[in-house]
Amino acid sequence: MKKKAFFENAKILNDEFNVSPLMYGSLGLEYISCEDLNSDDIDILIPSVYLNEKWNMFIDVLNKYNYVLVDEHEHCFDRCGINYSYASIEELEDFCEIKLNDIRDICEEGINFKLLSLKQYLKVYKKSIEDGYRINVRKKKDSEKIKLLEALLKKEEND
Repeated sequence: MKKKAFFENAKILNDEFNVSPLMYGSLGLEYISCEDLNSDDIDILIPSVYLNEKWNMFIDVLNKYNYVLVDEHEHCFDRCGINYSYASIEELEDFCEIKLNDIRDICEEGINFKLLSLKQYLKVYKKSIEDGYRINVRKKKDSEKIKLLEALLKKEEND
C-alpha cells in the first residue's frame, strides 16, 4: 500500500518538477530488504529548493493532487490517511557523509526515484541513534534496523 502510494507521489514529482525523489526511511529500507517493517509514513528526500524558495509552488502542486498540508514545519502532507514527510536530500552529506552522486537512480515502471544502498542505510541509522528524539522515542526500532542491515550486509558478503 505505502509503496504504491510512494510511486504515485514520485510520478507527480517526476512529471511536475522533473525531480527523482529518494525513497527514504523505513519504506526505503523495506524496499531494499524485502522485509515488512510496518512503516508508519512515507519519508521522501527532495532538492531543498522545493522546501525553501519554491515551497509555495510545491504546496500548490500537491494540493492539486489532493495532498493536504498537515505540518508546515515538518513539510508533512496527508493524502488518504497516509502521511508524506519531505526533507532535503542535500542534508544527507552533512548528516552522515553520503554524497548525492553515490546514491543510485532507479526507474521502475517509468517512474524515476533514488534509493540508498544497504551500507548507506546503515550509516543513516547509526547516525540517527545519536539524535536526541530518536534515542528517546525510536531507539529500539532503530537498533532492530541496524541489526537487520548488518545481517543483510553479512549475507551479501557471503553470497
